[in-house]
Amino acid sequence: MGRHIAIASRGSQLALWQANHIKAELERHHAGLTVEVKVFKTQGDKILDVPLAKIGGKGLFTKELEEAMRRGEAHMAVHSLKDVPTQFEPGFVLAGVTARGDRRDAFLSEKYASIDELPSGCVVGTTSLRRRMQLLAHRPDLIIKSLRGNINTRSQKLKDGLYDAIVLAYTGLERLEMTRIVKHVRPIDPAIMLPAMGQGILGLETLDDPEIMALVEPLIDEKATVESTIERTFIDALQGGCQVPIGVSAELFNDGSVYAKGIVGLPDGKEMITAEVRGHKEEAQALGDALTQQAIDRGAKEMLVRAEAMAQSIL
Repeated sequence: MGRHIAIASRGSQLALWQANHIKAELERHHAGLTVEVKVFKTQGDKILDVPLAKIGGKGLFTKELEEAMRRGEAHMAVHSLKDVPTQFEPGFVLAGVTARGDRRDAFLSEKYASIDELPSGCVVGTTSLRRRMQLLAHRPDLIIKSLRGNINTRSQKLKDGLYDAIVLAYTGLERLEMTRIVKHVRPIDPAIMLPAMGQGILGLETLDDPEIMALVEPLIDEKATVESTIERTFIDALQGGCQVPIGVSAELFNDGSVYAKGIVGLPDGKEMITAEVRGHKEEAQALGDALTQQAIDRGAKEMLVRAEAMAQSIL
């Protein structure tokens, strides 16, 4: 007799793609297993007119899915790892992370081919403090306006002329085959815009149940595990959610070497602190700690206090 499990998912097009991708992978790896995707609406999906940093941050996309698992209505949830808090509620674990897609952010515009081609005074849409900070550091002459909603909603606002350009995660556009959704869609060089923790990675959250965790095991990717360990250590130690502008990216290379960079700053882009470390994949946790300590030694914690105060007046 086969086994049946359920994945709890948000109802957005991208969330459903992610859940169905994991469903297919689980069924491919486990003969006789059938997987159902169940949709639940989260607070983050219901409140679309307020920036996340104002209403509680990333946990708004996970709480209802965790409650469904606790009630026994689902066995796991699939998240964009960048939306997953670094600390879990008791009884839940990050059972694994899957192979990383493109980690970069994407520039979208109907009129202009890149950030550098935007005329002075152009309006760029993003609610991310991380993106805002780096856009203004690179182009202080731009105007940044808040933008929430799914990919279709955001791109429609761009087409309607409410913004001259918007910034989204490139991997979401790729997964939904939307890289031609507007005239100009271009990945942004990480030297201009360092991505969010875990961007491009899917995180598989489960109850602390050895049987369910064993099902996830074949889907776990070593490269993504090493990179996300460093990135999540940095975010966790600095307590950086969506309420502060913070970016981090770790990259594992084929020879086992790792390079990681973190950035912390003010939402207006006028001050930023960067930290960089190199090492080997076997020391992922230590590299995350070293990256964090370097940022702290350069004043990151004080910077984040100032950033949070500034963010309240912006959002």
